[in-house]
Amino acid sequence: MEKFTLEILFHIIGIGAASGLFYQDNSLYMIGDNSGFLYEYSINSKELNKYPLIENPLESTPKKEKSDLESLTCFKDTLFVFGSGSTPNRNKMIAFDLPSKKKIQNNDLTYLYALMQQFSEIKPEDFNIEGAIFEGENWYLFNRGNGLSNKNTIFTIHATDLSKELAIVATPYKLPKIKGIRASFTDAVLVEDAIYFLATVENTKSTYLDGEILGSFIGKMDVAEMKIRSTQKISNSQKFEGITLYEKNKDHISFLLCEDKDDNLQESTIYKLNLPLK
Repeated sequence: MEKFTLEILFHIIGIGAASGLFYQDNSLYMIGDNSGFLYEYSINSKELNKYPLIENPLESTPKKEKSDLESLTCFKDTLFVFGSGSTPNRNKMIAFDLPSKKKIQNNDLTYLYALMQQFSEIKPEDFNIEGAIFEGENWYLFNRGNGLSNKNTIFTIHATDLSKELAIVATPYKLPKIKGIRASFTDAVLVEDAIYFLATVENTKSTYLDGEILGSFIGKMDVAEMKIRSTQKISNSQKFEGITLYEKNKDHISFLLCEDKDDNLQESTIYKLNLPLK
């Protein structure tokens, strides 16, 4: 993973603090960590629709009150949106039906998140789920190790339903450093038998407070062994927090990325990252 291109693809007015995205049929579904809506952006018509995910949603929720919706994953026709779990009011998991464009499930993950913390020995103040993958039998939840203990951890949860019987495996990872500060997971996507993940270096020891951005990486691991095979620095100054597959052929693979600029502007820039496969 040595050569890459990163370019601005388009700007979207009406959503800020973008934290997760999913691309399908020329539509881009997005969440923002300070918003209570799911957004659907039509690339062809440039129209932006929004759908409520929580009661009395706001588009710019105060930091102490926000649900901190940080990650989403899609299986068949359902989007699953996860709160970060970094504070007690951020423990939601919401299921959204794409054909009907309606919320169909709202789960409280307080018990599951507490179990994950206990199992991995991650303190509540270091717990921060920022990436999610579901492939029908297993969930992969990515803890961003930007707290004091720097515990970048992937939770592999064997279950079709997170509210029923499940088995948990917690695997810690050491990610690259910039200026002595270790990168931390910010999102991930499954492509066939590989997981591509984003990681950012942010000069902070808190899962709650923001810090200076020093750069972002993309990495690749195989699902069979869950070992990191490669990492590549893709930015010196941007905090990329969302990744989705855009296109893939025999020669290259392309992703769409979104960034969180840690400001209050209701606009988002979408980037196209192109990686060679040979």
